[in-house]
Amino acid sequence: MGNVIPHSVFSEFDINLFKSGKHYRLYEKLGSHPMEVNGEKGTYFAVWAPSAKAVSVVGDFNYWLEGDHKLNVRWDASGIWEGFIPGVKPGTKYKYKIHSHNQDIKTEKADPFARYSEQPPKTASVVWDKTYKWKDKKWMDTRKEKNSLDAPYSVYEVHLGSWKKNEKNEFLTYEELSKDLVAYVKEMNFTHVEFMPVMEYPYDPSWGYQLTGYFAPTSRFGEPEGLKLLIDTLHQNGIGVILDWVPSHFPEDAHGLGFFDGSSLYEHPDRRRGYHPDWKSLIFNYGRNEVRAFLISNALFWLDQYHVDGLRVDAVASMLYLDYSRDEGEWEPNIYGNNENLEAISLIRELNEEVYKSFEGVQTIAEESTSFSMVSRPVSIGGLGFGMKWMMGWMHDSLEYFKKEPVYRRHHQNDLTFSMTYAFTENFMLPFSHDEVVYGKQSLLYKMPGDEWQRFANLRLLFGYMFTHPGTNLLFMGAEFGQSSEWNFEQSLDWHLLQYEFHDGVRQLVKDLNKFYRDHPALFEKQFSSEGFQWIDYGDHENSVLTYMRKGHKEEDDLVIACNFTPVPREKYRIGVPRSGQFKEVFNTDAKKYGGSGSKNTIRKTSKKSWHGKDHSIEVTIPPLGMVVFL
Repeated sequence: MGNVIPHSVFSEFDINLFKSGKHYRLYEKLGSHPMEVNGEKGTYFAVWAPSAKAVSVVGDFNYWLEGDHKLNVRWDASGIWEGFIPGVKPGTKYKYKIHSHNQDIKTEKADPFARYSEQPPKTASVVWDKTYKWKDKKWMDTRKEKNSLDAPYSVYEVHLGSWKKNEKNEFLTYEELSKDLVAYVKEMNFTHVEFMPVMEYPYDPSWGYQLTGYFAPTSRFGEPEGLKLLIDTLHQNGIGVILDWVPSHFPEDAHGLGFFDGSSLYEHPDRRRGYHPDWKSLIFNYGRNEVRAFLISNALFWLDQYHVDGLRVDAVASMLYLDYSRDEGEWEPNIYGNNENLEAISLIRELNEEVYKSFEGVQTIAEESTSFSMVSRPVSIGGLGFGMKWMMGWMHDSLEYFKKEPVYRRHHQNDLTFSMTYAFTENFMLPFSHDEVVYGKQSLLYKMPGDEWQRFANLRLLFGYMFTHPGTNLLFMGAEFGQSSEWNFEQSLDWHLLQYEFHDGVRQLVKDLNKFYRDHPALFEKQFSSEGFQWIDYGDHENSVLTYMRKGHKEEDDLVIACNFTPVPREKYRIGVPRSGQFKEVFNTDAKKYGGSGSKNTIRKTSKKSWHGKDHSIEVTIPPLGMVVFL
C-alpha cells in the first residue's frame, strides 16, 4: 500500500458548517470513501479527533501496524484528520489508532461513520461502497398520504434477530426476511413495521439499544444492501418502515465512541450529565456543535440512504431531564435553576425541524414517558416538533385494569376512561411494545385473568378496545397471536402455537382489526382530534360497560362501539345513538372464528326512546368479554 496522500473533500464552507453544528450531511465527508485520486484507486479517510497528536489508519492492509499510514490534521482547527491511501479497496477492515495529547493515551477505535462493520464480537470497521438500485419509486412518490397524521397507522414492532430463526436456530438474513417477514406483515394488514435498532451494536442482550456503529446496519443479518432490499421490498408491498433511533446514550465499549480521542469527545465531560446510571452508558454532549451535527446527520442518513419513513426516538425522557434517574446531589440544575436539559431540548427541536424540512412524508415518534408538554406540537409554537408520541399512560392504565378479575373491575373503570381527559393533548400512538413482555412482566396473554377461554377473550377485547381508541397503534411481535411466554431475544417466536385454535383466533382477529381500521375512516381521519371521539356512556360501572362513538369527516361513517369487560353477556342493553334508522353489527371480537362464543347481533332498528341524552336508541347484545361495533 502506498503512503497517505494529502487529499480533502471538505470545503471551507463544510468546515464552518461542521464547527457551528449545522452540517447535516457529514456522512458524505467523514468516514471512509473509496475513490480515485490522481488516477489511483484507493480510499479517503477522515475522522474527527481534536485531542489527538497523531492518527493512523490500521487494518488488514498493513498488518494493523501503527504509523505506516498516518493521517494529516487539517490546518483550520476543525480537529479533522484526513488523507487518501492508494490501494485500499472496499471490503478492507480497519480502525483508527489515535495517540492523544491527553496523558499520552492511545485508543484504537472503530470509525464512527463506517457504513459497515465486522460481525460482533469482532469490532473492526469495513470500507464499503456497493450501490443499490431502488425499486420503490411508486411508494416514495406517494408515501406522504400513507404516512400523514390522518391516515391509518398500525405498526408491527420487530426484533429482527428473534422474529423467526432457521432450523439451526440461526438468524435469518436480510434477504430471507425480505421474503418471510414482508409476506407476513402484508398478510396481517399492518401499515408499517418498526425495527428495533438495526445499527451495529456489540452486545446481543442490549437488543440493539447500545450502539457502536451509528451509520452501519448490523452485519448479523448480512450486508447493508440486504437491509436496503428488505426496506425496498416492504415499500413495494405498500408497507412503511420506522427505525428505532438512539440519540440518548451509547456504551463504553473500547472500540466505540466513548473517550474517543483520549478525551470526552462525544460524551459530556461532567459525569452528572455524561453518564447514565440506569444503563451504565455514556450520554452525548448535546451542547457541543460537532456532536449535534453528528446526531442530526445520523438521523438524516437513514432517511436519505435507506429510504426509511420514520424514526422512533428512544428514551426521550432521559434526554429532557437533568435529574432523570438521579438522586439529589447527583445532578446540577440548568441556568434557570430547574431540571430541564436545555441543550438536549434545543437539539431535539433542531433535529425535527430539519427532518420535516428535508424529507416529505416522514414522521418522528417520541418514546417519552412523562407529562412534558407539547412533545408532538410544532417547534414554531413552542413544541418539540415530533409527529407522534407514545401514550405510555394509556398503556399502563389499560394493562392495570385488564389484570384485575372482572368482578373487581367496576371499582376501577376510571383506569380506562381517564385517558380521554388528555387524549388530544398530543398526537398519541398506543403502544404494546417489547418493554411490556420482558423482565418478569409476562406476555400480554398471561397478564389476563381467568381460565383459558377468558384469557383469550380478554386479550381480544384489549385489542378491540385499543383499535377503537383514538390514536395510532403499535403491537410487538408475538402479541398478535397470543404468545404465551415472555419475549426471549435468543430464540424465535413460538410460531408452533398457531396450530391451536385460540392462538390462531387471536391472529385472525388482529388481521381483521387491521383491515377494519384501514377500511373505516372514522377510526383514523380525526384520530388526533377531539372531534373524532364522543362518549355515549362512560358511567356504567356496575355492568363494566363502555359505549362511545368514533367519527370521521362524514356522518355516515360514524361508528358506535360497545365494550363489555365482564364474562356476563349484556343482553337487551340499550344504547343511545345519534340518528334514527338501522344499525348493523360490523365487528365483533366474540366471533367464533376468533375463538369466541359466537354471540352476535342482527340488524337493529332504532326506537324513539330517549337514552344517553340521544333522541333514539337501540337494544343490543354485548358479548362476554367482548367489543362490538355498529354502523
